[in-house]
Amino acid sequence: MSDDAPTNDGQQFDRLPETPADRAVEGRASREEVLDWWEERFGIGRDTFAEYSFWEKGAGKIWIFNGEASDPSEVEAVGMTFLRTRQEHWKPTGRAVSRFGSRATKNVIELGPERAAAFAAGDDQDLPEWDGDWGYLIATHEVAGESVPIGVGLYLYDELRSVVPKGSRADLPVVE
Repeated sequence: MSDDAPTNDGQQFDRLPETPADRAVEGRASREEVLDWWEERFGIGRDTFAEYSFWEKGAGKIWIFNGEASDPSEVEAVGMTFLRTRQEHWKPTGRAVSRFGSRATKNVIELGPERAAAFAAGDDQDLPEWDGDWGYLIATHEVAGESVPIGVGLYLYDELRSVVPKGSRADLPVVE
């Protein structure tokens, strides 16, 4: 890589390239890779995100925006945080899971009342009965007859780790 090659400027938004072949900044995810990841990991179809544009600000912080932005490079935020890349395992944000997680068809773990309350409070819990993939999961709980995403969990070694940020944790009543 030459010294004049484009680099990631953590202080501004840059649109993701459409494909890896279009990548100018080393390590930057492409739109195609992001869409593939959501489809492969959670079964959320590419068409779900057809009207959205994707932007990187910082090292691997991907933002999603409903529509287009002509030059968001000078703004503090555009849309919402969506995905963390530039690490070994990509991680969806809680906001993304809240907004799009109801469309997931795989790597979703439905939690009963007690487990959902513990998860929302940020507690890790033993869960040897899970027979799905390891890694990041969408945790859901049934509310009024519908499965509702409550956050992102990390499943490793028969344990579901709540990665709900401290500021988003809640004490939920256990309702049977």
